[in-house]
Amino acid sequence: MTVPPRLRRALVRLRRDVAFIAAGVTLHLVALLLQVWVVLLLLGTALDPDPDTPAVLAVSAPLLIVAGWGLTEPQRWRFRALCGVELPRQGFKEVKRQFGYNLLIGPLLGVLEFLLLALLLAALAASLVLVWIWAVPWEWRVQHHGYTTPASYLTVLGLVALAAVPVLAGGLVRLEILVGRAVLGVSRSDELARRVEDLTESRAGAVDAADAERRRIERDLHDGAQQRLVSLALNLGLAKATLTDLPPEAQQVIDAAHREAKDAIEELNNLVRGLHPAVLDELGLDAALSGLAARAPLPVRLRVDLPDGLPRRTAPAVEAVAYFVVSEALTNIAKHAREATRAEVTVARLGEILRVVVADDGPGGADPSRGTGLKGLAQRVRSVDGTFRMSSPVGGPTMMSVELPCPM
Repeated sequence: MTVPPRLRRALVRLRRDVAFIAAGVTLHLVALLLQVWVVLLLLGTALDPDPDTPAVLAVSAPLLIVAGWGLTEPQRWRFRALCGVELPRQGFKEVKRQFGYNLLIGPLLGVLEFLLLALLLAALAASLVLVWIWAVPWEWRVQHHGYTTPASYLTVLGLVALAAVPVLAGGLVRLEILVGRAVLGVSRSDELARRVEDLTESRAGAVDAADAERRRIERDLHDGAQQRLVSLALNLGLAKATLTDLPPEAQQVIDAAHREAKDAIEELNNLVRGLHPAVLDELGLDAALSGLAARAPLPVRLRVDLPDGLPRRTAPAVEAVAYFVVSEALTNIAKHAREATRAEVTVARLGEILRVVVADDGPGGADPSRGTGLKGLAQRVRSVDGTFRMSSPVGGPTMMSVELPCPM
C-alpha cells in the first residue's frame, strides 16, 4: 500500500514529537520526584522528628543538586538528536540557568508531557473499544445488552482525541524548543559579543582585501597604462623634434598631444602614489612619507618618532591608512589652503597607538561635515578602529589628528 507523502511526513513528525516528549518526561520527572522526596522528608522531620531523617536528607539533597546541573547534558542530547536543535554546552557560569531549567521549568513541562502521553494511551484504548469487546466472552455481551452504544461513543471520543494528539504534541515540542533556547541557549550578551567578534573579523578581512586590491591596481597602473603613456609622450616628443617641416597646424596638434600626455602621466603618478606606493611596502612609513613631503608644493616639516623597543613596522593596513591620511591632507592643503606657507607632519608611536598629526598655517575654515574628502578620511580611519579629530577655526591654523591602534 502506498502512503501519501503528506501523511508519511505527518507520521514521521508525530513519531519524532512523541519520542521527544517520552524522553523528556523521564528527565523532567526525575527532578520532580527528587524535589517531592526532599520536601516530604522536610515536612516529616518538622511534624515528627526521626533520628534517621538527617542521614536521608544528607543523601537526597546532594542528589537534587546534582540533578539540577547533571541533567543539562541529557537535555542537550535530546534536543540535538531528536529535534536537530543545538544548544551550547553550559559551564559553571550558567549554573543558575541550568538549575532554573532542570528544577523549576522542567518539572512543569514534565507534567504536560505526562498528561499528553496519558491522553495518547487513553485515546488509543478508547478508539479500539469495539475491538476489545469482541475479545471478551460472548456470555458477557449477552448479559450486557446495549453495550454497543457506549462503546461507540468511547470509540468516537478516542478517535477525536487521537486526531488532537499530533496538534498538541507539535505545540508542546515547539514550546519546549522555545523555552530551551531561551534558558539553555546562548544569552543575549554572549550573542552580541559573538556578533561583534564576527563583525570585527569580517571588517578586518574587508580592509585587508581592499588594501590588496589597491596594491594590485597600483601595480597594473604602474606597469601597464603608465608605461604606455610614457612611450606615447616620448614618441610625440621625438615627432615634435624631428618633424620640423610639418605645417604649423600639424605641429600645434603634436605639441598639444605631447603636453596632454605629460599631464596625464603626472596625474597618473599622483593617483598611483595616493593608492599604495611600492615604497610603503618595501621601506615602510618613514620613507614613504619622506617622498610625500619632498613632492609637496609647499615646505613640509616631517618628524617620525618610532622609539626603540617597539616594532618599527605596524600592520600593513594601519600603515596604508596613515599614509593615505598624510597624502590626502597635503593634497587638501595644496588645493584649498593656497595661503598656507608651510605644513608639519608628525608621526609618533605611543605604545599601542600610532598618532599622526598634520598641521598648516593656512586660513582654516575646513569642515569635515561638508564635502566628501574629509568625510572619506574619517571613514578610512574608522575602518581600522581609529579616531579622527580636526581643528580648523576660521583664520587658521588647521590641525588634523589621527590615532590608529597598533596592537603588539
